[in-house]
Amino acid sequence: MKIGIIGAGNIGETTARLFVNAGHQIAISNSKGPQSLKSLVISIGADAKAMTVQAALAFGDIILLAIPWRKREELRSLPSELLKNKIVIDATNPYSENFELIDLGNSTSSEEVAKELHGARIVKAFNTMYYETLWTGGRKSKDDRLVLFVAGDDAVAKDVVSKLIEDVGFKAVDSGSLREGGRKQQPGSPIYNNPMTVEVAYERLAELDKHDNTWPHRD
Repeated sequence: MKIGIIGAGNIGETTARLFVNAGHQIAISNSKGPQSLKSLVISIGADAKAMTVQAALAFGDIILLAIPWRKREELRSLPSELLKNKIVIDATNPYSENFELIDLGNSTSSEEVAKELHGARIVKAFNTMYYETLWTGGRKSKDDRLVLFVAGDDAVAKDVVSKLIEDVGFKAVDSGSLREGGRKQQPGSPIYNNPMTVEVAYERLAELDKHDNTWPHRD
């Protein structure tokens, strides 16, 4: 599969390496341009290319969005035809430039991203695990794999992303819709940045379901 990665920070670089190691082709991009990524793609291997953001969007059968939250509004300038019906994995989290959690009120980060990417099939994933754990935590054996959660409103898109998660050595667990499941995956949730096996993951989701599927709770 061809995967376009938007953002070359910790998550962008880590997923790029994981995807190539799993046999996929990637195009990685950032706001500085392809030249700034030359040494990175050389270190990843022949199946990695550095491209502009628009070229990476055109290249990818699936797109992974791993940009800082403050830059999401820049997505508005992207050509809509490059995003129509394309699966976009949203790995963003709503942190400020000072790494303070931003209160989105009754919304979630992926719902806000969806407003900028009209026509895209958004799946929330790869946002709940620290990048170092993501790099070292995958397992070839399917026994006791660590979980990466997926949330979204498109069942087929979630299946595609889940298969990609399996390819890189993790177990995909569906947390629900983009709204409710996405809320469960937000920073501060019991399933955020807390490596766990499938059994524990379902226990945590069941606990969240008991509290009306809302996280975080506000008095």
